[in-house]
Amino acid sequence: MRVTVNGEQREISSASVVALLRELDYEGTHFAIAVNYDVVPRSRWAETALSNGDEIEIITPRQGG
Repeated sequence: MRVTVNGEQREISSASVVALLRELDYEGTHFAIAVNYDVVPRSRWAETALSNGDEIEIITPRQGG
């Protein structure tokens, strides 16, 4: 299916948020996910289904000053 991840159009095979993170090789626990501008709690990543056309933001912390 075709979705937008962090502003970039992508073809993905993942059906859920947690599967998408694996597909995109995200590791660790320090990020937040929003699907169609709604923040998805970590406890719901596995059950949150993705659909064609979804807009997904993966927000990671940055160090700096």
